[in-house]
Amino acid sequence: MSIEMAKLFNGEIISGDSMQVYKGMDIGTAKIKMEEMEGVPHYLLDIKEPDEPFSAAEFQERANACIEDIHGRGKLPIIVGGTGLYIQSVIYDYQFSEAPSDLEYREGLEKQIRESGIDPVFDQLRKVDPESAKRIHPNNVRRVIRALEIFHCTGKTMSEQLDDQPTELKYETCIIGLTMEREKLYQRIDQRVDGMVDEGLIHEVQSFYDQGLKDCQSIQAIGYKEIYDYFDGRASVDEAVETLKQNSRRYAKRQLTWFRNKMDVIWFNMTDLEGFPKKIHEISGFIAGKLFNEGEYINLERKEED
Repeated sequence: MSIEMAKLFNGEIISGDSMQVYKGMDIGTAKIKMEEMEGVPHYLLDIKEPDEPFSAAEFQERANACIEDIHGRGKLPIIVGGTGLYIQSVIYDYQFSEAPSDLEYREGLEKQIRESGIDPVFDQLRKVDPESAKRIHPNNVRRVIRALEIFHCTGKTMSEQLDDQPTELKYETCIIGLTMEREKLYQRIDQRVDGMVDEGLIHEVQSFYDQGLKDCQSIQAIGYKEIYDYFDGRASVDEAVETLKQNSRRYAKRQLTWFRNKMDVIWFNMTDLEGFPKKIHEISGFIAGKLFNEGEYINLERKEED
C-alpha cells in the first residue's frame, strides 16, 4: 500500500521500523527488497551495524532530516512502519533531554545482574514503572537499567516523561492504519513466519550468533531472540519457531492497542485482500482530501484513471 501511495502522490518512503535500521537483519525484520520498491526511494534502512545502539532520539533527528530533504524537492514524505514511539517522536516533535545519570547506582544494578541474573532487577522495574516493563524485554539489560536509573535520579518514570511530551502535531499529517480480522491476521502472521524460515531465517540468525553478538539491542528483535534460544539449547527449532509466531501475534495485538490509544489514526480494513484496488482508491481519496487542494485531487483522479 505504501508503494502505491508513493507512486500516486510523488512520495518517498522513510522506514519507521526500529530494527530495519540494522545491516544484515533482512529476513527476520521482513525488510523490503530492492525489486519490491518499484523505484520508490527508501530511507533509514541499513544505517547501523548490529552491535550499535539506536534510539528514538536518533531516529527523530534522522527522520526530520529526511522529511526536510524530501519536502524540499517537492515530494511527499511517507513514514511507513510500526515502531509507535519513533513515529510519535517525529510528528509530535518530542523533546529528548538527557536525564541525569548515577554511575554508582548503575554499576550496582550491573553487579546485581551478574550475581543474580536479570529477574530481580526486572521485578524492580515492574514495581516502579509497569508501563516500561511491558515495552522492554528483560534481555535488553541496557534499557532495563536505564529505565530504573531515570526513576532513581528524577522520581519520574520513563513512561511519565513520555506523557509530558507535546501533543500538537509538528507537521500537517495524515495517519493511515491498516487492520484486519484478528483470525485472518494471525493466520497471515503464521504464514509469514513459515515463509521466513523457508527463506533462510535460521541461517541469518546463526550468522549473528556465530559473531558472538549477544547483549545487543538488535538481537532483542522478534525473530532473533527466539532463534537464539534454539542455538543456546533452550528450545528445539520447532519450539523456537512456534514461540516466534506467538510473540509476533502478541506484538501485533500490542501494536494495534498502542496506535489506537496514542495516535489519531484513520483505520482501513484490509480483510478482503481481493478488494485491494478498491482500497487503494479509498485510501488515496482520503489522503487527497486531507492533504491536497481540489485541483491537485482532480489531477490525482485523472492519474488513477490513466
